Amino acid sequence: MELRPPHELFSLQSMEDIYRQAEGKPDEPHRHAYYTVLLVAKASGEHQVDYQPYELAEKQVFFVAPGQVHQVIADPTPDGWVITFSREFLTTNNIPESFITNLTLFRAFGDSPPLELEQVTFQRLQSLIVEMKACLPEQLPYRYRALGALLQLFLIYCNHSRTFDPQQLDEEHKGVCLLRDFKSLVDERFSQWHKVNDYASQINITPKHLSHSVKTLTGKTAKEHIQDRLILEARRMLLHTDLTVKQIGYELGFEEPLHFSSFFKKQVGQSPTDFRLRPDAAKA
Repeated sequence: MELRPPHELFSLQSMEDIYRQAEGKPDEPHRHAYYTVLLVAKASGEHQVDYQPYELAEKQVFFVAPGQVHQVIADPTPDGWVITFSREFLTTNNIPESFITNLTLFRAFGDSPPLELEQVTFQRLQSLIVEMKACLPEQLPYRYRALGALLQLFLIYCNHSRTFDPQQLDEEHKGVCLLRDFKSLVDERFSQWHKVNDYASQINITPKHLSHSVKTLTGKTAKEHIQDRLILEARRMLLHTDLTVKQIGYELGFEEPLHFSSFFKKQVGQSPTDFRLRPDAAKA
């Protein structure tokens, strides 16, 4: 599945307009090369992110990171807004990508449930949407600077309304920094490095320390995070490419096709071939 490139550095569209342009038909599952934020005022249906369905409701925000597969299936006409912005937009506005990473709203892999909003926060976000709309005309001087400032404020409000483990709010907590480094490395190297030792060596800590820190903050071991990322990419490739199971295994760093098939079946409960042939596989 190809990554859809951004048409603009920053865009703001109503969910209603998108729905009508598509004549009410859901888009095919797809992946973007940019960040996507859905502010849902009211909707029925579901939003699938990396094959995990989430119910559309009222006063929600969804965050979709570059590379994630997603699909909105709404009926009737949804009420809300879709914000998209590229990495180039961040660079243009001197917004470090670490700002996005540190907020932990966007997750490159793993569960991506919506943020459920209280009325006060929802109204604040709606007010920012109004301000963003006013900044969209191209003739406005410093429009990207204004949009960048409003976007940062939007994301900060969202971040403040989340419920965290106190440790995860502590930027100075060594485990938090370690977890971010580890998850970033997993997303970059999952097809090359399958062992915890590889990541621990790169971060300059022991495998035991890495596993303990990751499990303390996430409830999952480092090994489980690596396996989750491999399975996610395997599912993406099985459903959205014409590569053979053997080719997918090699792409994901398995030296023997049988090893990949055994690994996939152990994690998913089906062989890669059976998973690909399931009628409901795209919704799995």
